[in-house]
Amino acid sequence: MPYAQPYVFLKDRAMRKSSRGGPGKRERAALEPGESGEALENCLDAAIRFLGYRPRSEQEVRQRLLRRGFEGEMINTTIARLKERNLLDDRSFAEFWKEDRDAFNPRSRWLIKQELRQKGVTGDVIEQVIGALDDEDSAYRAASDRARSLSRSDYETFRRRLGEYLKRRGFGYTVANRVVEQVWRDTTPSEPTLERSTPDAGMTTKGGESCKNYSWEA
Repeated sequence: MPYAQPYVFLKDRAMRKSSRGGPGKRERAALEPGESGEALENCLDAAIRFLGYRPRSEQEVRQRLLRRGFEGEMINTTIARLKERNLLDDRSFAEFWKEDRDAFNPRSRWLIKQELRQKGVTGDVIEQVIGALDDEDSAYRAASDRARSLSRSDYETFRRRLGEYLKRRGFGYTVANRVVEQVWRDTTPSEPTLERSTPDAGMTTKGGESCKNYSWEA
């Protein structure tokens, strides 16, 4: 469920109190029909100001309000009001988080999954949201951007640095290794031979030849 149109006002400074942020009287009335009391009003103000910077998960809003000293039942009422107006929805938040990461800071499905879990999003919602992500495509875009700052004079150094960069973004060895070689080919005018280290004795492949464990370390 996408955020409802009222979410737009959260980003509009003209719709907040000029003195201390938060919605004006009409906006609060829309969020708390039939409710009165300064404490609830303050709780709603705090939640809406928090939502004004970017979408949040329900867990993030709850934790924020608890840190501000609001009581559990008041927080529950506030959360319910926000959900009624579609200003708080974990599915919409997860979509926002995935799209933001994918567009501006690509990372693996696994890492995005961990981030959403830390935000309190349930596993079934996470799986629905990240299902269409392609790790190889994300890794290639991340690597291509990073490669602009790396020297092309030495393939092994390029491979190690770019590989570590992709590893920090949650990509596994198979994807990272394939993407590093592809980016090297796509961004290096004259491609030197990709030299391989001599395998260590005692480690064998399926064909009986020696091999050694992979490591990004030089």
